[in-house]
Amino acid sequence: MTAKEIRNAYLKFFESKQHHIVPSAPIVVKNDPTLMFTNAGMNQFKDLFLGEAPVKYKRVADTQRCLRVSGKHNDLEEVGIDTYHHTMFEMLGNWSFGDYFKKEAIAWSWELLTEVYKIPKDKLYVSIFEGDEKEGLPRDTEAFEIWKQFVPEDRIILGNKKDNFWEMGDTGPCGPCSEIHVDCRTEAERNAVSGKELVNADHPQVIEIWNNVFMQFNRLKDGSLQQLPAKHVDTGMGFERLVRVLQGKASNYDTDVFQPLIQFISKKAGIAYGVAEQTDIAMRVMADHIRAISFVIADGQLPSNNKAGYVIRRILRRAVRYAYTFLDLKEPFLNQLVPVLAEQFKGVFDELQAQQDFVQKVVLEEEVSFLRTLATGIQRFENYTKKQGEALMAENAIELEKSFEDAWVYSILKDQMLISGEFAFELQDTYGFPIDLTELMAREKRWSIDMAGYNKELSKQKDRSRAATAIDTGDWVAVHPDLETEFVGYDDFEVPTKIIKYRKVSAKGKEQYQIVLSKTPFYAESGGQVGDTGRIEDHSRLFFVEVTDTKKENGVTVHYTDTLPEDLEGDMWAVIDEDKRLLSQDNHSATHLLHAALKKVLGNHVNQKGSLVNPDYLRFDFSHFAKISEEDLAKIEHLVNQKVRENIPLKEERDVPYEQAISSGVTALFGEKYGDFVRVITFDDHYSKELCGGTHVQATGQIGYFKIISESAVAAGVRRIEAITADKAEAFILEQNRELSELRALLKGNKDLNAAVSALIEENSRLKKEAEKSIVEQAANLKHEIVHHLKTINGINLIAVHVDLPSADAVKNLAFALKDMVDDLFLVFTTLIEDKPGITVMLSENLVKGKGLNASNIVRELAKDIQGGGGGQPFYATAGGKNKDGLAAVLKKAETLVP
Repeated sequence: MTAKEIRNAYLKFFESKQHHIVPSAPIVVKNDPTLMFTNAGMNQFKDLFLGEAPVKYKRVADTQRCLRVSGKHNDLEEVGIDTYHHTMFEMLGNWSFGDYFKKEAIAWSWELLTEVYKIPKDKLYVSIFEGDEKEGLPRDTEAFEIWKQFVPEDRIILGNKKDNFWEMGDTGPCGPCSEIHVDCRTEAERNAVSGKELVNADHPQVIEIWNNVFMQFNRLKDGSLQQLPAKHVDTGMGFERLVRVLQGKASNYDTDVFQPLIQFISKKAGIAYGVAEQTDIAMRVMADHIRAISFVIADGQLPSNNKAGYVIRRILRRAVRYAYTFLDLKEPFLNQLVPVLAEQFKGVFDELQAQQDFVQKVVLEEEVSFLRTLATGIQRFENYTKKQGEALMAENAIELEKSFEDAWVYSILKDQMLISGEFAFELQDTYGFPIDLTELMAREKRWSIDMAGYNKELSKQKDRSRAATAIDTGDWVAVHPDLETEFVGYDDFEVPTKIIKYRKVSAKGKEQYQIVLSKTPFYAESGGQVGDTGRIEDHSRLFFVEVTDTKKENGVTVHYTDTLPEDLEGDMWAVIDEDKRLLSQDNHSATHLLHAALKKVLGNHVNQKGSLVNPDYLRFDFSHFAKISEEDLAKIEHLVNQKVRENIPLKEERDVPYEQAISSGVTALFGEKYGDFVRVITFDDHYSKELCGGTHVQATGQIGYFKIISESAVAAGVRRIEAITADKAEAFILEQNRELSELRALLKGNKDLNAAVSALIEENSRLKKEAEKSIVEQAANLKHEIVHHLKTINGINLIAVHVDLPSADAVKNLAFALKDMVDDLFLVFTTLIEDKPGITVMLSENLVKGKGLNASNIVRELAKDIQGGGGGQPFYATAGGKNKDGLAAVLKKAETLVP
């Protein structure tokens, strides 16, 4: 059976048992703070197990994309090394939500494996939970009695809590489980040693294939177990392992799940699979990792430097490093596997094929970025271990000719083969090597890393960062401690208030005060929008202190001032700078319109990755893989301005239940932490609807005009747009008109600016050509003069002169012209172009081949006199420097270098 046939047989079997077939949930978890990735088939049904959501179908089956590379379920370091661990894998599952339980689940799993898939019964073993006295959990005798109907008792194994009590994580649904194991060894091996002894013993050919989990409990944060409202069945069967068993392979990677990828890699690398362990591991790592990388990106998570993005970047870089080191693939290659994978999953997970181009380009950009530093970093690592190794051998009186591969040498040095934490940190800080990648390279050479030293350096960096932003704060002084603070800035720009407390702070030598008010209209910096400025006035409104910034601290709005009000206990007025607030609101609302426009013009893959909103401009970072064309930028700008002209009124909804908001189609930002109740900002239900805590215009017409001023890249797969609105946009357009008027004046009122500028460019080009022609003629005349300076030394014709030409190209052309004129030529030119000293060396080819001369070596030696350096080819090389006074010495030294 092929992999597709095996998958379809599973789903059809449970469809015949009245199960509803559901699609795979995304591999990236976006609404569960306990998980970054879907790590088990049950994740999407968590609410059903907890009784927090209604059950639509009591029986469900599916194949779920899963990822296990972080937290409790972390298989990354095993991937590619053994034959059955993976980062991304498929979990075939059948589920019962308060319907059938152990009897049916066990019977159907046995029926499918032995009657549909025809796995010999004498190759199968089962395990049940033996109980746990500490937690007061009894042995699963019910499962034991059911299994006795299908298998002999000596094939039923009692398993401990680690093996036979399944938990999704530190908290959540859990329960006893019954695993099914298959013995894939040869008949002779099975007769020699019972498979029962090898179950759960990490034997590569005796593996778990199915897990029937009987969900009865919910693990709470304090570690206690709570009975679930109903009993459920959660089963999981590793698809890749099942295919391996049914196709009779010794490794998951030998099946048609992975072989299309591996054979593609093998062909491109020109290295056969199955020949050498290291290259085999590299191909397995690449084949596995591209699956995880591709599906995570397709599900909305781009590689980055934090959280889920960092995890996927680590996986990608691990694959690139294996390709680079063991398969000699020095150019971006991993991205070429995406189309192969997309075709393989056509009709199964069509999300990848639908976004194939996007995913491939994101992977390509990440590869290009990492390859820039990989070669340099690896070379530094190699040089470091070589130098340290030689020092260790010298200290231990071991001949340098001896190899570290020598067991005797290794036995003496193994405890000393330690990579310093400082160096490991340098690789991370300078070359982008995560510590686990350095550990991998070290392990391959049998070196270890001083992790204490590494952590010390990491801590120093954090201390430096903290010091740069350190604030020395005094104690809070209570004024009206009985009052609570309240933000009213969505509705009011000024309100009567009182001071609750204050304190003095010192940052970078500047003293300020922080004040907390009972009521405040000041918006505290959050969600990209800068904090408000304004005034705190006394009750008479004659005296005030300026508020220079507003921030949040532990959820409390804190106002920054340079001085304190005179009457701390009296009634106050809190007044924001209305003009600045209105301009910030213009820009904030414009980011919402821009976000929606980007999605409509570029596609739904666009998601906000960061923003800055202040009174002067807006900055919007978003996921996209390529520079935006001028045509698309124009479309985006036009669409935003169209929505501005429509003067769409703001629809603001406060305290909306989060789930209700999400189900209404609102846009939520990845990585943003939301509470149980959220604020929804809508500009036309069919255009822009986002979760947001910022301040906004009452209608889009207040934005006035939206103008994009720049578009650029900030990271692989992330672009940035900067734009202006309202007064700033008007000022920008006025300045553009002023510059146009000045340009017309310079062009003597010519109305056709394009024609006038084109004429100037053509004239400039013509003059340049004439100047170049003059230089060529000058060089042609110069070569006949220079030949008179020829000096013959030991049969070699030396020309060492200073030439006065205006460009490096002219000097080069002159050197090649002389090479054609003079045999056995050893030529050295010194030059001074734009006050920068330079050297050119040209050698006849017979001097390079016959005499072993090398222009690169010669020019580097000569460049010492001008405090510079250079290089090139064996017959032609150039150098530049700083010291023009050394040019005369270069010409004298040239003669000494002629053999």
